[in-house]
Amino acid sequence: MKKQYFTLFLLLICAIGHAQKDKFNLLIGTYTTGCDSKGIYVYEFDSKTADFNFKNASENVVNPSYLSISKDNDFIYSVNENGVQSKVSSFGFDSTTGKLDFLNSQDSEGADPCYIINDDKNVIVANYSGGNISVFGKNSDGSIAEAKQVIQHYGKGPNSKRQEGPHVHMVHFSPDKKFVLSNDLGNDKVYSYEYDANSTNKTLKVKDSVSVAMGSGPRHLTFSKDGKYVYLLQELDGALTTFCYSKGKLKKIGETSILAKDFKGKFSSADIHISPDGKFLYASNRGEANAITIFKIAKNGKLELKGQTSTLGKGPRNFAIDPTGNFLLVAHQYTNNIMIFKRNQSTGALTDTGKRIDLCSPVCLVFAEN
Repeated sequence: MKKQYFTLFLLLICAIGHAQKDKFNLLIGTYTTGCDSKGIYVYEFDSKTADFNFKNASENVVNPSYLSISKDNDFIYSVNENGVQSKVSSFGFDSTTGKLDFLNSQDSEGADPCYIINDDKNVIVANYSGGNISVFGKNSDGSIAEAKQVIQHYGKGPNSKRQEGPHVHMVHFSPDKKFVLSNDLGNDKVYSYEYDANSTNKTLKVKDSVSVAMGSGPRHLTFSKDGKYVYLLQELDGALTTFCYSKGKLKKIGETSILAKDFKGKFSSADIHISPDGKFLYASNRGEANAITIFKIAKNGKLELKGQTSTLGKGPRNFAIDPTGNFLLVAHQYTNNIMIFKRNQSTGALTDTGKRIDLCSPVCLVFAEN
């Protein structure tokens, strides 16, 4: 009898452990000035059922429009996009309860930060309106030290309304963490910086830069799963460019568009992600398009168009695929909701689950361990 109880106990422990592996924290960054939002929200998300439960939220955090979580899951870093008063903030994070404890903030050293990344040593921020990159060290308690490097971009593009000056839109670690890539929407360039995590004032050094089509407006990029290719999404012309990547160098090998052939309305390309299995690429489009374009990735890095799906909302600024690859969630800035789509892992196709999270102006989705 004791043996039977012990066996049942082990089975129960295994079942609980398996169930916990299916559940993740979903961190959500929002804009707080246009509607009622507390800032950063934490939900529990079930990757088998797409069920979700609210866990916690920050208090009085201004426009945390982009988030990054530390490798050990103990800290969250956010931009505070607020014009020339913009900051970068750090929070202690309890992954079990979802509780966020504000640690400190620093001046972003550039207006309107829109992207943030971190590793064990540093926090790096892309300042859109400032046209620069700011590098902050980390203190031992996870808080952010004062900026130790600010790199200013220069130049402009032919689109006088959007490219009157440099607009850094992204910073992205290479898979080996030896380089940081940065897209500049304002001057139509992608920069590659050598990364020295331990440097006190020269963390980033220019390695290379590549120019893309004038007026295209590079916004976001992503690496292929094997790290051999980089896919760059341009906001202003809808182009999707494929590069070979090696040791900080980019070489263009192809280009396509996320626009439907018969589309004639206003658009604004937004976000790009690759499925966890590395087989499919997704890119979102705003304006009057409000769609996600789906591509299959060939072994040689080339893209095959598989179709488009309406995001069922307005302003799909950001989206995320859960770590299991079962669901794709789209954050709509203007219809104040997050739509949840089931993802067919064989075809890449998306199907509306009918489930959605209603939330004020969600603009960043990050999955983390529960």
